[in-house]
Amino acid sequence: MRIALFSAALAVAVPAAAHHGWSSYDAARAIKVSAPVSAVTWGNPHGTAKVAYQGKTWDVVLAPTTRMEARGLTQDMLTKAKSVTLEGYPRSDGTTEMRIERVIVGDKTVELR
Repeated sequence: MRIALFSAALAVAVPAAAHHGWSSYDAARAIKVSAPVSAVTWGNPHGTAKVAYQGKTWDVVLAPTTRMEARGLTQDMLTKAKSVTLEGYPRSDGTTEMRIERVIVGDKTVELR
């Protein structure tokens, strides 16, 4: 019985910890990318996008949609092929993924964290 309870608790805890592991990003290496967005997903638990950076396609981890909208970033502002500036942090392990702190669209800057 204890093993079953431990296994059930672990099964719930591990995905949650893996999803919100901001420590896997290198906060000492801020990057700024100005590029057209090639794809956008506007959904929960957070939005995502793709941009070309350093000759590769990067996955972009945004904030939850309610936070983005509350701070003035709408889905229409991140449409495919629209040029944006993204400021954030790359993953520490070299994966082509970045966690975004700030989005600049035109003359509007939106802080996500």
